[in-house]
Amino acid sequence: MTKPRHVLGISGGKDSAALAIYLRNTYPQLDIEYYYCDTGKELDETYQLIERLEGYLGKPIAKLKSKAAEDLNKNPFDYFYQMYRGYLPSNVARWCTKNMKIEPFELFVGDMPTISYVGIRGDEDREGYISKKSSIQSIFPFRRNIWSEEVIKKLLSNKEMSHALDLYGKYVKGTSLDKISEIIQNPLVLEDRNPEQNRKATQAKLNQLLDQGVSEFNQVMFDYLKADGNYPISTEEDYPLLYNEDVLVRDDIFRLLEESEVGVPSYYNKIDYSVDGETGQYARSRSGCYFCFFQQKIEWVWLYEQHPDLYFQAVDYENEKEGFTWNQNETLKDLIHPNRIHQIKTEHLTRMDKLKNNGSKYLLDKVIDAEKDCIACFK
Repeated sequence: MTKPRHVLGISGGKDSAALAIYLRNTYPQLDIEYYYCDTGKELDETYQLIERLEGYLGKPIAKLKSKAAEDLNKNPFDYFYQMYRGYLPSNVARWCTKNMKIEPFELFVGDMPTISYVGIRGDEDREGYISKKSSIQSIFPFRRNIWSEEVIKKLLSNKEMSHALDLYGKYVKGTSLDKISEIIQNPLVLEDRNPEQNRKATQAKLNQLLDQGVSEFNQVMFDYLKADGNYPISTEEDYPLLYNEDVLVRDDIFRLLEESEVGVPSYYNKIDYSVDGETGQYARSRSGCYFCFFQQKIEWVWLYEQHPDLYFQAVDYENEKEGFTWNQNETLKDLIHPNRIHQIKTEHLTRMDKLKNNGSKYLLDKVIDAEKDCIACFK
């Protein structure tokens, strides 16, 4: 296997932009290639962020589009929308992600061994999209655990106990090794028919080992993967992130963007709205297409009131095929009826007030920050 490429996908959202800044500042020795998958239906603010980020990184960000659409000089979304005969994408038929995000990315890296850096934060509990191509390996620099679930599961499986303990013996001695031995030799009791329970059991064991030393665990995992020889990282003599113990959460992301002067995408800026004499705030919570079906109702109202031209373009897609809507059981025409907007804002204001009154800033952030990047959350 040849030396791997190092790549980072820029979604147009805050987390991937902050990851690019973080890696440039912290690990300048990594020769990272940046790319962006363009659907042709992004907000202008997304393109502005990418332009500012290119200036900060001092490197171009490759603009990837579907080859089929590009060959015909067509807008990527409209090309596939016509190909699927007017069927709008949905959470059960995500043809948009498959055709406009994943396929251009996998064509971009080809069959070269590739390390792909993913901006899932330390305060998020999700794995995100993991390529099925064995030549692509995901790394998560913002988390305490930088490795994917796939490789963690292999190392911590019951059949690898002796091997894992032997590897630990190179880096840990004495009572520390005794404690690690106790953790490793405590077998996982797994329910084969309950994947989520299996995941939690493996995660609990992983956390115990990380508590004994993050860099030690990383070095053990690195040696394990090198011995396997089938992972892109296997050919590296050393890897700087093995010694990384940073954990970055939501506040850190905003700090990185502000300190770099790249700035936060303007669609994250909260805008006041009024309902029955009370004031609430709304904003967009995600990167991606302006008509993303994952949007909350309040985000559709935000789009209507802040970008009415784009809102009505989304309405036009609904009008082209009877019975297809971006939202389940509600058309965009119905959603902007004055009484319906009033209802949506009232419900949003009530929900935010409850969270504030519960005194949970973390929970409030989790609700506001519902970003689901197309690649990061695809499974």
